Amino acid sequence: QVHLVESGGGLVQPGGSLRLACAASETVLSTGVMGWYRQAPGKQRELVAHMSRSGSVEYADSVKGRFTISRDDAKKTVYLQMNNLKPEDTGVYYCNADLELADRYEYDYWGQGTQVSVSS
Repeated sequence: QVHLVESGGGLVQPGGSLRLACAASETVLSTGVMGWYRQAPGKQRELVAHMSRSGSVEYADSVKGRFTISRDDAKKTVYLQMNNLKPEDTGVYYCNADLELADRYEYDYWGQGTQVSVSS
């Protein structure tokens, strides 16, 4: 059963912007920490940004000043606004979250990923 669904990926030119969204399904009662990771071809998955329910945020150094993470707990959704995109931002972006389900709490649940490609 899929509990997180990402959207908003695509192809954009360098300097452009994209906004990713990750929504938790109706099976999710609430969410804890929510965040975004990415994996470039041939590289390990890395943290992009994550945000706690209290609003504490952490960004990768490579995206500071360009990306902004936000969340809407009423909608159980986390967003990633990506500005001034660079070719090195290319990769599959994965949503990750701690989820409260009806019968358990699940840590580090992964979405299926959305492709972001930055190229001229």
